[in-house]
Amino acid sequence: MDNPHDRTAFITGATAGFGRATARRLIDNGWQVIATGRRADRLDALRAELGDALHTACFDIRDEAAMRAVLDSLPERFRGIDLLVNNAGLAQGTKPAQDALLSDWKTMIDTNVTALVTLTHALLPTLIARQGAIINISSTAATYPYTGGNAYGGTKAFVSQFSLGLRADLHGTGVRVTAIEPGMAETEFTVVRTHGDQAASDKLYGGANPMTADDIAETIFWVASQPAHLNINRIELMPTSQSFAGFQVARAG
Repeated sequence: MDNPHDRTAFITGATAGFGRATARRLIDNGWQVIATGRRADRLDALRAELGDALHTACFDIRDEAAMRAVLDSLPERFRGIDLLVNNAGLAQGTKPAQDALLSDWKTMIDTNVTALVTLTHALLPTLIARQGAIINISSTAATYPYTGGNAYGGTKAFVSQFSLGLRADLHGTGVRVTAIEPGMAETEFTVVRTHGDQAASDKLYGGANPMTADDIAETIFWVASQPAHLNINRIELMPTSQSFAGFQVARAG
């Protein structure tokens, strides 16, 4: 965006991790932010921290009726949305497909795919009218499969491909579309994925020097700050300690 002042961003999943850090980064640089999430106490705390530039909306992103009610009831000063950050998403379960819970798969699809496209579709008229931008948070799991990644990787592959499809369809409108595909970043991701196992999260990130939520927020801010004639199609980023290289081999005996 050429001038951040009086620009408004709509960020899903803003109660923790990438979303919360991005709300802070944008507001620190003159943006207004609509922050959504399911945990009212965290949204209230963020509002107390960031002040009047933040409007909060507590609802489950999978609830289409609630989502549309929030859009319909936005205060006038927050209605002109210039940037949609589709950040809300999750992974659930670490088991291989044959042992995975179908309910986990459906939760990931409902959150990472269905909710994302529903909100995007609802905001497209506004984003087109304002020649805004869409930043979709995908994952390196969209490209590099790993054991236990099954449905999660599939949902993120959808997000990356959907981003390219949007970019093609929105050609000529001035709307920019970017997919950001982070690798290992320490947030609440693994605790959610393991249904609350903090020890598993500590083990995964221990000694790995992973990326932080602030690292991803800085990337989102950089993309959103580019001039209107420049589109960043996709960004893949990992900590130096992580690599996509290496094949798995199952050996007999």
